[in-house]
Amino acid sequence: MYIIGEKIHIISQRVKDALKARDARFFQELAVQQVEAGAQALDLNLGPRKKDWEEVFPWMVETVEAVVDVPLSFDSTNILGIEAGLKKVTKAQPIINSTSAEPERLEKVPLLAKRYNARLIALTMGKSGIPVSADERVNIAVEKLIPRMLEIDFPIEDLIIDPLVLTVSGCQEYCPELIEAVRTLQYAWDPPPAISVGLSNVSNAVPRENRPLINRTYCAMLMGAGLRMMIADPTDEKLKETVRIIEERDDSTPLGRLYLKLHDRIAAMEEPSVEDVDLDDPEQVAVWKTVQILLNKVIYADSYLQQEAIA
Repeated sequence: MYIIGEKIHIISQRVKDALKARDARFFQELAVQQVEAGAQALDLNLGPRKKDWEEVFPWMVETVEAVVDVPLSFDSTNILGIEAGLKKVTKAQPIINSTSAEPERLEKVPLLAKRYNARLIALTMGKSGIPVSADERVNIAVEKLIPRMLEIDFPIEDLIIDPLVLTVSGCQEYCPELIEAVRTLQYAWDPPPAISVGLSNVSNAVPRENRPLINRTYCAMLMGAGLRMMIADPTDEKLKETVRIIEERDDSTPLGRLYLKLHDRIAAMEEPSVEDVDLDDPEQVAVWKTVQILLNKVIYADSYLQQEAIA
C-alpha cells in the first residue's frame, strides 16, 4: 500500500497555529514522523492561502524538503500557490492534488502538472458535483479526465484517479458505490491509471472514538476491490496492521482472519457474511457492525458503533 501522509492539513488547529507562526520545526518533526511511520509521500494541505500564497507554498517546500526526500503532494484550490510550491521542489517527483472534471479546473491544472513533471490526482467530480453511483464516477474518468490527459499528451502513468470517499455520516449511500468504483476503474483504460482515495474522509463528522474502526474496516474492503494507494494517517498503528495482515495474508489471529475473509469476499464480489464472524468476540462484532454500515445495510448512528467501538 502506497500511503500519502495526511497529517499536514490546515483543518488541524495545531497546523493552523504553526503555519501562522512559521514554525519550521513543527512541520519538520511532523514530516519526519510520518515518513518514519511509513508514508511514501506527504500531502501538504495548506488551504487556498488567498493572501500569502506567494510566500507560504515555497516556504513549506523548503521547510519539509530540508528533512525528507519523499514526494510532496500540493493539496489546494489555489493554482498559483501550487505553482509557487512546484518551482521550489528539488527532490522527488511532486503530486498535484487535485483537478476535477469541472471545465476551468480541467483546462488549467493538467497543463500545470505537465509543465512541472508532476503526478496528478483527478477527482471523479463534474460541474454538478459528485455522483452517487459507481458507473457515473467511472464515466467521468473515461469520458472527461483520461481524454483530457491524452489531449495534452500527459503520461497516463502519472495520472491518479480519486473516485472520492465521502463520510458515512450523511452520505452513507456513497460508501458501497465507492468500492465498486475502485474495482471498475482498474479496467477503465489500458494501461489503467493509479487509483487513490482519501481514506479518513469516510469517518469525517463521526465521534473520534469511532473513526479508527471505520477507517481500517473500509480500508480492508477497498483493498479487496484492488486499492493500492491512499491518503491516510501513517501513524495509525492499527490501520497499518490491517494493511499488513492483508498484504502478508497473516491469518494467525481471529481478527486477522476476519479482515482476510472480508477482503476476500469483496475481491470475489460476494456479500460479506456473518458466518465469518465470531459473535462472542467484541472486536469482530465491532468490525461486522461497521461493515453493515459501510455497505448501507444499517443506517449509521453514532450510538450504534459506540456500543462496541474499539478505538
